[in-house]
Amino acid sequence: MKKLYKPLGLLAIMVFSFYYTEKIAILMQNKSPIMQSINEIENNYKLEAVNASVNDDYIVPGIMGRMINKTKSYVNMKAFGIFNEYYLIFDTIKPDVSLEDNKDKIIKSGNKEKMAVAFLLEDGSEQIKNYLKENKIPASLLITEKTYQNTSYFEQINSDHEKYKNVESLLNKNNQNKNICYLKILGKDLCQKEQKYLVEETFALKGDNLIEAKKNLESGAIIYINNNVKLEHLKLFIKEISFKGLKIMTVSDLISEKN
Repeated sequence: MKKLYKPLGLLAIMVFSFYYTEKIAILMQNKSPIMQSINEIENNYKLEAVNASVNDDYIVPGIMGRMINKTKSYVNMKAFGIFNEYYLIFDTIKPDVSLEDNKDKIIKSGNKEKMAVAFLLEDGSEQIKNYLKENKIPASLLITEKTYQNTSYFEQINSDHEKYKNVESLLNKNNQNKNICYLKILGKDLCQKEQKYLVEETFALKGDNLIEAKKNLESGAIIYINNNVKLEHLKLFIKEISFKGLKIMTVSDLISEKN
């Protein structure tokens, strides 16, 4: 029994030593001018997470929060011996109600707090596609196996019901798959089976509804651009987007919960 007491006593001393050393290290870290400076600006960088909004079968994605990882930031700055906000390291805060936990719900709009909209294009009008590329306006493009391009300006979204698996392989091979499923073409059963983000447009811009589309325009809108839209109408619509202080981004960026 005495032989057993001796190693147990040594183990207890070691555990206490590690615990005490850690406490001393934390105390010294908190007294450091670098850590004190981090504490002073902590709230300036903190962003609260925004919960997703769920309504029956539909969901508006939330937005992740952000906070300073004080320990990692301290270690990062200590290597340089000086406080510098450039070397801050952040942790993300997942919303309590998140899209990632509700992938069976349909996304018809991005979060309004992003102050942005997204274009979802039919793969038809070369004139419109060329205009968007020339003016560096992002958009998402519905593609099939025949229209897929390895190097495309646009974010490519699988819309090939017959060759769905083939297109998925192409997108995966080139790290282009955003896991977005357009319900009106592929259907909810296939989209859910493949565990994709279920997406519908908020409204469509057609060849004859420019005035109505401008009235419906608001932050978060996923706008389906029909092939019959005239370029001059699209230009006027883009001006309206700019006038309302909105950005244009891809569908994946608009529905992402990353800030």
